[in-house]
Parts: sequence; C-alpha cells; structure tokens
Amino acid sequence: MLFMQIMKEGGPLMWIIFGCSVVAMYTFLEKWFQFHREQINASELVRGLINVLRRDGYIEAISLCDNTPGPVARVLTAAILAREQGDDMDDVKQAIIDANMVEVPKLERKLNLLLTIGFIAPLLGMLGTVLGIMRAFQTIYSKSVYLSATDLSGDISMAMVCMVGGLCLSIPCYVVYNYLTSRVVTMTLDMEKAAADIIHFFKHHKSQKTRPENE
Repeated sequence: MLFMQIMKEGGPLMWIIFGCSVVAMYTFLEKWFQFHREQINASELVRGLINVLRRDGYIEAISLCDNTPGPVARVLTAAILAREQGDDMDDVKQAIIDANMVEVPKLERKLNLLLTIGFIAPLLGMLGTVLGIMRAFQTIYSKSVYLSATDLSGDISMAMVCMVGGLCLSIPCYVVYNYLTSRVVTMTLDMEKAAADIIHFFKHHKSQKTRPENE
C-alpha cells in the first residue's frame, strides 16, 4: 500500500524512475553474477599451466584453460594455442592482444547503462519537482480566493517525492558502477599479469620439439 501511495503521489515520472530502478537492479545482478563466476585465482592457474607446459603438455594445458571459467583462462588459451602452432613471440603477443580486445569489452558491457541511469535519475526527479511546482501555481491561480494547504499538498508532494525518488536511485547507481568498475580493473590486471607470466615462461623455456635430436 505504501508503495502504491508513493507512486500515486509522485505521478507518471515516478513510474519512469521505478522502471529505471528495475533496469539498474537487473544490470547490477547480471554483472555481479558474471564477475562472481569468472573471478579466479590467476596466479594459481598460471602456476598449474607452467608445470604442465614444462613437459610440453600443450593439450593438457589447453584442456585446463577450457575447464577454467573467466577471461584470464581464455587469454592464456590464445597464447598457448599460438605457441603450440609454432608461432614466434611476436605472434604470441599479438594473440594475447587480440584476446584482450575481445574479453575486456565483455567485462565492460552494460556498465555505461548504470552510469547513464545514475546521471538521468536526479534530472527526472528535478523534472518532477518542476512539474509539481507548476501544478501548484496552477492551483493557486484557479483558487486564488479560497486556497487551503490541502489544495497544494498533492502538488508539493509530487515535487518532493519525485526529487527524493531520483536521488534514491542515482546514489546507489553511482556506488554500484564504481564497484563493478573496480572489479573490471582487477580482472584486467589479472589478465595482464597472467599474460606477462606466460610470455616470460615461453621466452625462457626451450620446447623439446625444438631441441636437436642428439640431445
């Protein structure tokens, strides 16, 4: 009942604000579950891969990456596949760059939607406030003789409810956006660190495939 009363007092703009809040909540939950599934211990994965690759177990290493969720594993898969095909280090680095260009946009997808909602929510609240004040002036104009506080309560309520609603949506959106952005930065750094570690290993590990037969 309280919810419907607030929506009624806020007028049509409150339904727009409410709709934006539903979209923001859905976006946050979607990204949170995505990051929760894909967040792994990158250092542990790299150590496991290096132990496998020391004995040239490329198939086993690729299988380990395939069974590990997240962008870090997919970037490492691209590097291992490039190395397994006999490419030089420049090609391995390019494979890593290409994989990063695919994975980073996936992490950042829909984050701008939260930022946009956080930006426009107080503007919608301000618009509702202006409309409420305009209605109040219209009420004063139409009832200039017998005007009571009750006559203005609905218009003033619309003005205040819309502003409060817009701010109550905007503040969490900015908080959530910054939180998710920090998660993206963390995962991106994990990708870069893992890629650097695997490149360092490839540079200093001489594959048995390239060793002379008399060794």
